[in-house]
Amino acid sequence: MPRPLLPRHAAGTALTTLGLFALTACGSGVSDPGADGENTATDQGTVLESCGRDVVLSGPPEAIVGMSPSQTELLLRLGLGDRLVGQAQTATAPLPEDLRAEAEAIPVLSEDAPPTREVLLEAAPDFVFAPTAYEFTAEQGFASLEQLDEAGVAAYIATGGCAERRMSGTVDDLFTDLDALGRALDVDGPAEELAEEARAELDAVADAVADAEPVTVAQVYVEGSTLSAIGAGIEYDMVRLAGGANVFGPDDAAFADFFAAQINPEELAERAPEALVFAVNGPEHEQATRDYLARTFPDLRAVREDRLIAISAADTYPGTLGNVDAVADIAAGLHPEAF
Repeated sequence: MPRPLLPRHAAGTALTTLGLFALTACGSGVSDPGADGENTATDQGTVLESCGRDVVLSGPPEAIVGMSPSQTELLLRLGLGDRLVGQAQTATAPLPEDLRAEAEAIPVLSEDAPPTREVLLEAAPDFVFAPTAYEFTAEQGFASLEQLDEAGVAAYIATGGCAERRMSGTVDDLFTDLDALGRALDVDGPAEELAEEARAELDAVADAVADAEPVTVAQVYVEGSTLSAIGAGIEYDMVRLAGGANVFGPDDAAFADFFAAQINPEELAERAPEALVFAVNGPEHEQATRDYLARTFPDLRAVREDRLIAISAADTYPGTLGNVDAVADIAAGLHPEAF
């Protein structure tokens, strides 16, 4: 069954700027996981590669924690609800409606931020799945990767959330994660099924926009009166796959070291994109962003023609099925005649 889309205007506690940029961009202290991210079998057990680390599993984990709603959703889609002993950051995004009843039985370890070290270890997991390394920042009071290793807890970070991968990440990183998790968690069949469904959705979008003229796009994020642009990483790839041509890109000096950069309104106006894509944390944030864009760029073609495409911030997290949904949503906004 195809994965239901995250409700476009789902209510819930809004993510903070940290939720969009730190949660999707951190990964400090980790390195590139490489292209494969495969498990290998040894006499020690299963070895799962994660951001350059070898995570050794003696057997399929039986006590798992999803470190964000996006990761919890993927674990539930893999049929692992009976093995989940915790879910984290639950207030940052709602789960799809068809999973909420099942998730009610899963203990909530945290709401607005990753769980503290004490809370996470008290849940006694043997495996945790996180979008980035931010969830393991000891300075924030979270359990570090080293502390989890000492406690015998395996930690897997989504491929696109690794530090060295964040600038060059693609939507296809999801398939690396599905392959790795399927093998490590002994759910190869469900993982392959999810991958097939996701690839089919991406193929459908590619076919629909194949003959369409690319639409110039700027992907932005508005917080109050602060305007930022996205110029690299998974988000950049989403626009490309959706039939868009980014007006900001990795070759721009502003994005030499980070996938997002604060810009002034004049810079965006000069690039003159035909459409604007922006991530939102909920209906209030979406309306505030639309109001800001209308007020600040009344003469911009994207604003005049109302080609303003909102996507869920949760769908931009590395290691989430929402990456594929975001591509479909952006494509439908850029090329409505093709859908």
